[in-house]
Amino acid sequence: MSYPQNVAVNGSRLWQSLMDMAQVGATPKGGVCRLALTDIDKEGRDLFVRWCEEAGCTVSVDRMGNIFARRAGRDDTLPPIIMGSHLDSQPTGGKYDGVYGVLAGLEVVRSLNDLGYVTEAPVEVAVWTNEEGSRFAPAMVSSGVFAGVFDLDYGLSRADLDGRTMGEELARIGYAGELPVGGRKVGAYFEAHIEQGPILEAEGKTIGVVTDCQGQRWYEITFTGQEAHAGPTPMTRRKDALLGAARVVDAVNRIGLKYGPFACATVGLMQIHPNSRNVIPGRVFFTVDFRHPDDSILAAMDGELRAAVAEIADGIGLDSDFQQIWYYAPIRFDADCVAAVRQGVERTGHSFRDIVSGAGHDACYLSKVAPTAMVFIPCIDGISHNEIEETTPEWVTAGCEVLLHAVLERANAKAE
Repeated sequence: MSYPQNVAVNGSRLWQSLMDMAQVGATPKGGVCRLALTDIDKEGRDLFVRWCEEAGCTVSVDRMGNIFARRAGRDDTLPPIIMGSHLDSQPTGGKYDGVYGVLAGLEVVRSLNDLGYVTEAPVEVAVWTNEEGSRFAPAMVSSGVFAGVFDLDYGLSRADLDGRTMGEELARIGYAGELPVGGRKVGAYFEAHIEQGPILEAEGKTIGVVTDCQGQRWYEITFTGQEAHAGPTPMTRRKDALLGAARVVDAVNRIGLKYGPFACATVGLMQIHPNSRNVIPGRVFFTVDFRHPDDSILAAMDGELRAAVAEIADGIGLDSDFQQIWYYAPIRFDADCVAAVRQGVERTGHSFRDIVSGAGHDACYLSKVAPTAMVFIPCIDGISHNEIEETTPEWVTAGCEVLLHAVLERANAKAE
């Protein structure tokens, strides 16, 4: 069943929704801080739920706190077409990362209401809990539970640096739902997102048709040496855990450069004990993030990191604890869903290019249980995970238009 081609979204309404949500957890530099399952995250969730209910959706929450806003279809027994992303942010996050995919999905629902279309299959908008992995590691944990990558107990037991678990915090803010996590059929999943990189803007393209997503490995490493007085202790007798960590930081950077141009290698978090200016550090905890679109190269990077950590620890006389806490292989998205996105671009007339995602997204895990694709729009200077992250109303509208067409194609919509 075809659908009329003169469908459109209300771009000004979508932009205003983004600006309104950006006031929840707003930071002085124009970004947001909505760490997962904080009181600020609850405020953003409550606002989204209210908007969805006002749009006539039925809202449900599963045991991982994932929110689903459902617009009924003509045949409500069909598997839903789901759009979504996340509302949580980095500590110094931007106004669009994640939230754009959520509110673009809501705008699709609102526009369908305005246009009087009823889709054959139901349409849902999803908010996935703790996509960022900033407060609770690993990232994308709740979509991972939905997809069967992690079990429920694992997801609920993830703890922040203060020892508070996701399960405890979900209950505290009132989003410990009763719906089972996953285990149901999904007709297709689409996620709209800012690119978080510079390619689209640099090439003058409005839409990125995402074909693949690179693989990732996350590590947690602890070096243990010996605290000692910074004055009387000779340099040759020190077991300086921070010196070891610094050498690993350099090794991580060298590994990333070696496997360029597509490799990414980052040390982003470090905790030093006892963290006193005149005490040689006796223990350092730090993280490593490796990414590459080729799984064999990602494995080679893994091997080199393990060898470097062992050699550095042995050379200084440190004990080391090395754990890979998260891994997923590179993803190739569903050919039919990618074609639906590309067809949406052609119908709207926007410039586009195929692109590989450098960041991880909930779509990566959803691809394990549903046909999945993504829509990228540019962000200015490619900056993301930063308070100055920015895009334009024109790009925001264009991505939502493409999302609408892709969803209608898969949901088989028609006028009432």
